[in-house]
Amino acid sequence: MASKVSCLYVLTVVCWASALWYLSITRPTSSYTGHRQINSISIARKNVSFGNIRTRPINPHSFDFLINEPNKCEKNAPFLVILISTTHKEFDARQAIRETWGDENNFKGIRIATLFLLGKNADPVLNQMVEQESQIFHDIIVEDFIDSYHNLTLKTLMGMRWVATFCSKAKYVMKTDSDIFVNMDNLIYKLLKPNTKPRRRYFTGYVINGGPIRDVRSKWYMPRDLYPDSNYPPFCSGTGYIFSADVAELIYKTSLHTRLLHLEDVYVGLCLRKLGIHPFQNSGFNHWKMAYSLCRYRRVITVHQITPEEMHRIWNDMSSKKHLRC
Repeated sequence: MASKVSCLYVLTVVCWASALWYLSITRPTSSYTGHRQINSISIARKNVSFGNIRTRPINPHSFDFLINEPNKCEKNAPFLVILISTTHKEFDARQAIRETWGDENNFKGIRIATLFLLGKNADPVLNQMVEQESQIFHDIIVEDFIDSYHNLTLKTLMGMRWVATFCSKAKYVMKTDSDIFVNMDNLIYKLLKPNTKPRRRYFTGYVINGGPIRDVRSKWYMPRDLYPDSNYPPFCSGTGYIFSADVAELIYKTSLHTRLLHLEDVYVGLCLRKLGIHPFQNSGFNHWKMAYSLCRYRRVITVHQITPEEMHRIWNDMSSKKHLRC
């Protein structure tokens, strides 16, 4: 009997060793900062990937949620999900958005879900502060990649993944940044029109047609070995764009088989080209700073480079003067 147990024990060890050896030589790799390696078994979990993917992903978005709000859409699917790319130190910007255009209760009868997107910071104190902020407001999601400019693409893909997994019945999604002012009246009533049939495979914003910058001194430098073509596909400025919620899962799935680029808006454009979805130009989306004027801001959807103080001032002025005509 003892010899049978010993044989069984040895056989079990050999099987586990063989399995671990096989996984170690077939594990995918990535050059992106903070990317943790996982094996093909873990990719099959619901919170990592979706079904019907027939080939091995080259970008298996292999990150876990450190902070999540999985039940945010559980009771009532929102008309609009707002995904705001932010960093740990931008508490004032997040709070300004919560108290102005990003307030989920601004429109009676129209459900809005606002979420702030972050990665993991190298400073544990900042991580702890964001966790405490999350416990108060329940509007933050974080994955365990390193939060950096080069990982903005991962941050956006995290948002796409979240919508596809936890909020797939939403009608529309907006991706924007924490220094953007959004004219929600124009966005909701003039662009999205809640009383009309929701669009599908829809994507709009400030469309850019351009090519890679090869100057290494540029913030938007693109190495030739990473992107050899001389032109980018049409893409919407990452400062703000809108898409129908079905596109979130499509982009996320496509990203699993599309080589990562650090320029987030360009990368989303590449995924859209693969999907055969053409982004529509909308002049209401501005990706630059614009001096405040009540009449001027009434005509736009987004304005760039707005400080938290300006956000409060603009919001209060526009809210108090809705009865005035331009």
